[in-house]
Amino acid sequence: MPQDRPTPDPRPQIGPADSIADAVKGNWVDRHAPDALKPYFRLSRLDRPIGTWLVLLPCWWGLLLAMIAGGDPRWEDAWIFAGCGLGAILMRGAGCTWNDITDRHIDGAVERTRLRPIPSGAVSVMGAVIWMGLQCLLALAILLSFNWAAIGLGVLALLPVAVYPFAKRFTWWPQVFLGLAFNWGALLAWAAHSGSLDWPSPVLYLAGICWTLFYDTIYAHQDAEDDALIGVKSTARLFGDRSPRWLRLFLVGAVCLMGLAVILAVPQGDVLLLVVALAAPLAFGWHMAWQLGRLRLDDNDRLLALFRSNRDAGLLPVLVFAVALLV
Repeated sequence: MPQDRPTPDPRPQIGPADSIADAVKGNWVDRHAPDALKPYFRLSRLDRPIGTWLVLLPCWWGLLLAMIAGGDPRWEDAWIFAGCGLGAILMRGAGCTWNDITDRHIDGAVERTRLRPIPSGAVSVMGAVIWMGLQCLLALAILLSFNWAAIGLGVLALLPVAVYPFAKRFTWWPQVFLGLAFNWGALLAWAAHSGSLDWPSPVLYLAGICWTLFYDTIYAHQDAEDDALIGVKSTARLFGDRSPRWLRLFLVGAVCLMGLAVILAVPQGDVLLLVVALAAPLAFGWHMAWQLGRLRLDDNDRLLALFRSNRDAGLLPVLVFAVALLV
């Protein structure tokens, strides 16, 4: 009588030496991280640092613009600057972990994401929950070193982070929810310096949301075909071939809103400071226009490269604001 054979595991397998499809080639996680930690670091996207930059850069915009508005840079701003960096790594990691827990069945059906740690079986759901909690606790320790206004905003940030993974199930505009989460640091860092919010910070926040709509629509075009098969919504699917037209609108929105934030923040009558600071949205918009010029919706490698180039786009306002502080 033949013996029962074990049912093969249908999940794709990834070994310690393998890389996930959209990871940076030769990244430090694949090369140097201990094998036992690699799946958890991949869960936090430490092998794909662009997302951390996209969370961090609005924090630095908010902090630097608050320093320009107040005209009172202080030594504790150096800690806010560094704390935002550490917090961005941790909260982006926690957010990605939460995203992968909620999307574990969807990710297994998409070519680009099927080798992520949970659908591949490298990390259990319970292990992912524990890892997410650890990252949140470390981020909380950093947040508690800021003032009460920033702490309150940090707690509120959990709401858009929690909602985002579900947005693609009920709206064609999940990128708006990503923008709400990713750009929250513009509010938090402003409050960490100033102790409260003022009009430039929410305007800067809206500029960041337009930027997120720009770069994440580009990113989402990589998955448009798979998303259509499994019923996942995105602005890339909604816009289709009309995406370049919409991207131009997001570009204009991001530049105009950042420019308005600068005008509102710069002390009245300081013309030289205003001129220098307004170079930030101009440089920012120039880079986004450069991306549009290179856009090819049917070239996934080009789409990924353009998406990653938004680190440089977001760094341009940081550099200009830093120069403006010296004026």
